[in-house]
Amino acid sequence: MLFYKIEAEIVNARTFSEKDESIGAETGANRKKYTTFRGSEQWKNFKEFASQQSDDIYWRSNCKTYIFTVGVKNEAIIQLAIVSRCEVNTFSMAKDYLTSIDAEFINITAEEITIRAIIDLVQTGSRNELIKDDDEVLAMFGLDELTSRRNRNYCDYSETVYLEKANEKTLKSKASSLLCGDTLIPEIERIYQAPLYIPERGHPVHYMIECNDAEVTEQIIKALFSALYENKRIRSRRCCNIKYFDNGHALPLDFINALSRTCFGSVMVHHYHSDNNDDDEYATPDMDEIEKLCDSIKKYKNDVLTILCLPRNTDKTKNTFIEQLGSVTIIPIREDIVFGGKAKAYLQQLAKSSSIKTDKSLYSNISDDGKGYLASDLNIIFDKWFSKKLKTGVYQQYAAFESADYQVAKQKPKGDAYSEMDKMIGLADVKSVINQALDFFKAQKLFKDKGIPTENTAMHMVFTGNPGTAKTTAARLFAQIMKDNGLLSEGRLYEVGRADLVGKYVGWTAQIVKQKFRAARGSVLFIDEAYSLVDDKDGMFGDEAINTIVQEMENNREDMVVIFAGYPDKMESFLQKNPGLRSRIAFHVPFEDYNSEELYQITSLLAENKKMMLSPEVEGKLLPIFDIHMKQDDFGNGRFARNLLEKAQMKQASRLVSLDPSVVTKEDVMTLNADDFEVSEPPSVQKKTIGFVQ
Repeated sequence: MLFYKIEAEIVNARTFSEKDESIGAETGANRKKYTTFRGSEQWKNFKEFASQQSDDIYWRSNCKTYIFTVGVKNEAIIQLAIVSRCEVNTFSMAKDYLTSIDAEFINITAEEITIRAIIDLVQTGSRNELIKDDDEVLAMFGLDELTSRRNRNYCDYSETVYLEKANEKTLKSKASSLLCGDTLIPEIERIYQAPLYIPERGHPVHYMIECNDAEVTEQIIKALFSALYENKRIRSRRCCNIKYFDNGHALPLDFINALSRTCFGSVMVHHYHSDNNDDDEYATPDMDEIEKLCDSIKKYKNDVLTILCLPRNTDKTKNTFIEQLGSVTIIPIREDIVFGGKAKAYLQQLAKSSSIKTDKSLYSNISDDGKGYLASDLNIIFDKWFSKKLKTGVYQQYAAFESADYQVAKQKPKGDAYSEMDKMIGLADVKSVINQALDFFKAQKLFKDKGIPTENTAMHMVFTGNPGTAKTTAARLFAQIMKDNGLLSEGRLYEVGRADLVGKYVGWTAQIVKQKFRAARGSVLFIDEAYSLVDDKDGMFGDEAINTIVQEMENNREDMVVIFAGYPDKMESFLQKNPGLRSRIAFHVPFEDYNSEELYQITSLLAENKKMMLSPEVEGKLLPIFDIHMKQDDFGNGRFARNLLEKAQMKQASRLVSLDPSVVTKEDVMTLNADDFEVSEPPSVQKKTIGFVQ
């Protein structure tokens, strides 16, 4: 479908009166009174039948073309617009349409415009009372379906009108400079090969671009578009780009089909990026969504030329598209892999095009040991070097200033939860995992503008440790840290156990598990004592719960973290229960038992949180206590330290109330001394013996 905006200047539209002598020199003696075309009888007469004339032309064209008046600007320039399902001679049609105006037209211009622009012109024409009903006009060409904003959360589209002209030699040179010569140059040559004849409709092939660099992808699209247009394989200069957002909603197929119908004779570019990890043997592309998109491509394959854009190394997604496209022929276009000298030559060409001198540091990241590079890799290398070169070699007055990405990289994690976690004693592995997650998030922000696709990797975890090793506390803080730093949308902790997941009757368990996952979206689902889901016999309710959990973990990997917690020896049998479970867990985090020094530090930290402090002699008393009790099989680790502190507070209270209140100071109230800590001896375990004991 073609959309045009036309402007024509009306000669002698303004008729000026004589100089107005009554106006003083100070206020504009040289001003002239005039009447404009907008207020003339010609315009009034034209407005009366303009809409009817538009309708007549529409019916005479077999409902293929509609021309209408938008309005008048600058008093003497009339604006028209054309919507057409076929090629038209815009100048001839504009002249015929304007014959009823008794005036001469000069400087008639026509330009192809976008869907949004034509919708705006239709609505403007209606406001100016030059169209009877803008909704009716939009509906005549199916444009009314594109005015709704209801689908913007699922996919969005943008349009480009390519005006540049090119020839085969120029385009092949461009393909070579993009490092896409192996696949793009042969296709340009095929496009320029003359067909036996040019049919009214039909596209022999469509395209799939595999590239991670947004700029390189755009340049490939532009080169293909120019070659196709110059050889009349497409008839419109308008290119429509659609980006799909993987947010759990169904693909708006009606919207895409409506958009496709406006692109008859032109190109639609589908930018598809699934957040599934293509390297995961258990991950599968979204078959239903891809099938819907492919159905639309197949439906309009002879009227709309399709370009699919996928990230590199997504073979599962690519193969799924190819399997669903049926009789559609796909030509792959991808970047070349270059080595050593060619990679350096590419960097040198980038520097030359930027008119900046090269130095050895530009090539320092290029290896001569056989490593290959894509254009996207080299663009990143050059961009980093170029930014530094501008500051140090050209504008040296800015050498001391840091780049934005360096400032982002140095930013400390946000939120009180991170500070609280950082203060916790031990937990080195937990802190390491949290920092890895935050660093990954930083990297996504830093690399987004360099064409590297962003994705949310699964953060599901297993916490293994004995009682009192802070597994639940760490999970709670982890959830809030992810919220504070933008990795989770809600950041709450939902703690569940077997009783919360397993139903009483057959068929209940799966629904209960799914409900828990829905409730925990955007947060952390903490499954404590997860090994309790393992039943003595296969096929019981616990197995149903585990199988459903595995399925829901994959379905909710974007904005949710599942943490399984339990004793180290029992968690292994749980992980072996389902073959897909272990592969979906990104981190296995051990919570080690605390030593006596760490337990004293925990006690001190707990006291500090209660606005209290320990007297110096407390350490000497507590360390031996910890050494003795930590040898017990059921030792509570941090819980033991908390109980010890709470008992000491009660002992302190008894001690203080026995004193004269007038002599008790604020420091006395805030200080726990060694006598406040009393612990009974751990029970001695008598070994069982066989036979008689003398």
